[in-house]
Amino acid sequence: MKIVISDKAAEWYKDEMLLKDGDFIRFFARYGGCSTVQQGFSLGISNEQPVNIGVETVKDGIHYYIEEKDLWYFDDKDLFADFNEVANEPEYRHAQ
Repeated sequence: MKIVISDKAAEWYKDEMLLKDGDFIRFFARYGGCSTVQQGFSLGISNEQPVNIGVETVKDGIHYYIEEKDLWYFDDKDLFADFNEVANEPEYRHAQ
């Protein structure tokens, strides 16, 4: 499993979340909402320090990660964060 962040999505995270080099973005399983991966759960995002990283990628000095305890949510699928120009925000897809 891997995390892939597009250039435009990385730029959005830095601008909108006021990130600087060395900061962390966590993707996690959030109860409720709608998902194509796990029914009854949705993707959550936060800016917090890791405890036990399960998978991580670094782009433009920012660490994007998923905690070991949240890997079940992704069902061993890669997480892709692209940028939706119309909505002006990241959009996510999961693929193997």
